[in-house]
Amino acid sequence: MTIATLLVANRGEIACRIFRTCRDLGITTVAVHSDADARALHVREADLAVRLPGAAPADTYLRGNLVVAAALAAGADAVHPGYGFLSENAAFAAAVRDAGLVWVGPPVKAIELMASKTRAKELMAGAGVPLLAPVDPATAGPGDLPLLLKAASGGGGRGMRIVRELGALPGELLAAAAEAASAFGDGEVFAEPYVERGRHVEVQVLADEHDTVWALGTRDCSLQRRHQKVIEESPAPGLDDALRTRLHEAAVAAARAVGYRGAGTVEFLVSADGRPYFLEMNTRLQVEHPVTEAVFGLDLVALQLRVAEGEPLGPTPPSPSGHAVEARLYAEDPARDWQPQTGALLALDVPEAPGLRLDAGYASGDTIGVHYDPMLAKVIAHAPTRAGAVRLLARALERARIHGPVTNRDLLVRSLRHPDFAAARLDTGFYDRHLDHLTAPAPGRAPATAALAAALAAAVRTTASGGPAPTRFGAWRNVASGPQLKRYRSEPDGTEYEVAYRTPRTGVPEPHDAPGVRVLAVTPGRVTLEAGGVARGFTVTADRDGDRVYVDSADASYAFTALPRFTDPATHSEPGSLLAPMPGTVVRLAEGLAAGTPVETGQPLIWLEAMKMEHRILAPAAGTLTALHAAPGLQVEVGALLAVVQEDPAAIPVPEETA
Repeated sequence: MTIATLLVANRGEIACRIFRTCRDLGITTVAVHSDADARALHVREADLAVRLPGAAPADTYLRGNLVVAAALAAGADAVHPGYGFLSENAAFAAAVRDAGLVWVGPPVKAIELMASKTRAKELMAGAGVPLLAPVDPATAGPGDLPLLLKAASGGGGRGMRIVRELGALPGELLAAAAEAASAFGDGEVFAEPYVERGRHVEVQVLADEHDTVWALGTRDCSLQRRHQKVIEESPAPGLDDALRTRLHEAAVAAARAVGYRGAGTVEFLVSADGRPYFLEMNTRLQVEHPVTEAVFGLDLVALQLRVAEGEPLGPTPPSPSGHAVEARLYAEDPARDWQPQTGALLALDVPEAPGLRLDAGYASGDTIGVHYDPMLAKVIAHAPTRAGAVRLLARALERARIHGPVTNRDLLVRSLRHPDFAAARLDTGFYDRHLDHLTAPAPGRAPATAALAAALAAAVRTTASGGPAPTRFGAWRNVASGPQLKRYRSEPDGTEYEVAYRTPRTGVPEPHDAPGVRVLAVTPGRVTLEAGGVARGFTVTADRDGDRVYVDSADASYAFTALPRFTDPATHSEPGSLLAPMPGTVVRLAEGLAAGTPVETGQPLIWLEAMKMEHRILAPAAGTLTALHAAPGLQVEVGALLAVVQEDPAAIPVPEETA
C-alpha cells in the first residue's frame, strides 16, 4: 500500500522532523495537539490538525483511542508514533492496525517482547546476546555493590537508581518502584550490577519484511544527565574492529530473535575493559537518529515509511562516511539540579553552515510550557573527522542566539571542548565528575564587558526616547552629566555587576572607570568596544520593559537582569522557606513529614514533578519543619511556599575565633 496521508502521534521536534520527510515525499501530514499545544510549531507545520482536549499527556498524547479517532477523522491512512508517548505501546499499535491504518513501526509482537526489560533479557540470553547477570535485591550482599535499579517498563531514566550502600537499598527500591509506577503504570523494578566508567554504545538496526536486517554502525551516548542522553555521536569512537563486529552481530541477532521490522535500536553497556552487555532494545526511532543519517547519507524516516509500505531494503546498507555529533538543547539549568525552565522563547537562531542541521520543536516567539519534555531542539554537525564535527558543533552553539528561559547551551559548548571529550575518554559518569567545573561562572572580564555593553545600549535607547529626568534616591542623585551607575545580575549564575558610564555633550556614552576600554560604536542594538587593542561587537536585545537584556558576541552570549539601585527588603523570603523552583505537581512527601518533624541538612522532603522529571526539595539545614503547605497532587506555581524549616541553633557551627 502507498501511504498518502500520515498522522504523527506526537509533538515537538520529532513531529516536525517527520513532517519534513513527508513534504519531500508528497505525503499529506496530520498533527494532533493538546490545548496547550494549539499554536505549537508542529501544528503550524502540518497540513491538517486535530485537537485532543486537555493539556496533560495522560489526557491527550497518551490517549490512544483519541489518536486513532483523530487519524480516521482526518482521513489518514497511516500513523507514525515518533518516540516517547505511545511509540512503544503494543496496545496502541494493535489499535492502529485494527482500525485499518498502516502502523509505521515494528510488529505488535516485537513491541510486546521488548516492552519489559526483564523479559527482553531472558529472550536475548537465548539468542546468545551478551548480558549482565541479574541480582536479586532480597539476597544482595556487599559483594554485589554497586547496584543499578531499573524500571522494567519505560525508559528515559525514570525509575533508575544507583545503590552503593546496602542500607540504602530498601528505600531506593521503594522510590524507584513509585517513580516507575507513576511514569509507566508499572512498578516492577529489577537490579543488576552497576558498571563503573561504563560507556553507553548502541547500534541502529533497520529491517524489512523480506528478511533483510541492516546494522547501521554504532553511536556513543555516554554523556547523560539523570540517565538521559545529552550528547551523542556516530561512529562510537575508540572501539576496535572486533568489538564493533561483535556489537553489530549481537544487534542483528536481537532483531531477528523478535522478528523485527522497521527502525530500532539495540543498546549496550561497554565496560572499561571493552566487554559489551545488552541493556535493552528500543522498538522505535531514537532521538539521536540524525547522527546515523548524516554518516550513512540516509533518511531513516523515509526508510521507515518504505518498509511500512512493504518495499524491500537493499541487500546491504551504504558505506559510512565521516563523523557526526548531536547536542540536545534543553530549557533547563544544569547548575541547579537540571531544573526545567518555562516561559517565552524570544529568540532561537542557530547559524547555518555546510554540515550543520537543526531539528527544532520551537521557534522564536513560542512559549515553553510545563507539561512536556524541556528539549527545544537538536543541533547536529557532520564533518570528515570527529575533531572537525565537534569543532563545528561547538562553534554553532556558541554563535546561536537563544533568548528567554535558561538553557544548557553553555554546558554543551564546554562539554564539547572539555579535554576528556576531545580525547574520547567517555563514560556515563562524565557529568558526575565535571559538572561543577562545567557550570562555573565564566572567568575573566568578559561578562563585565558584556554588562557594560548592555548599559551603553540602554543609555542610547533612553536618550533616543527622550530620556527620563534625573532622579534622586535619598542622598544619591542620578545627574545626567555625572557618572551613571547600572547594576545587572547575570543569569543564571546570579553574579552581580555594577558598571558606570558618562554621557558627554557629544551624546555618545563612554565607560567610566574602565581602563583600557574604548567605545568604537554604540546604538540601541549594537555596541562595539575595544579592550586590550581587540575590537569586539555585541548585539544587545532588551525585552519590552528593559529589565531583561541579552548580549550576544561572536564567542559568547549573556543574559542579564537589570537591578534597581537599591534592593527592596520586601522581596526577601522568611529564612528557611522552601519555594517551588518551577511550576509542577507535588508527587510525594518524605515518610511521616509533618509540622514539628525534625529534619537533617540535605534530607529530601518533597518530590515535585515537572516536565517529565522528578525534582527533590531538600532541607536547607538541620532543624524543625515548622510549616508544611505541600501535599501529594497539589499543583504549584514557581515560587510557591512549600514548607518552612527553622534551623536548630545547636547545629550552627561556631566560628573558630569565638569557640
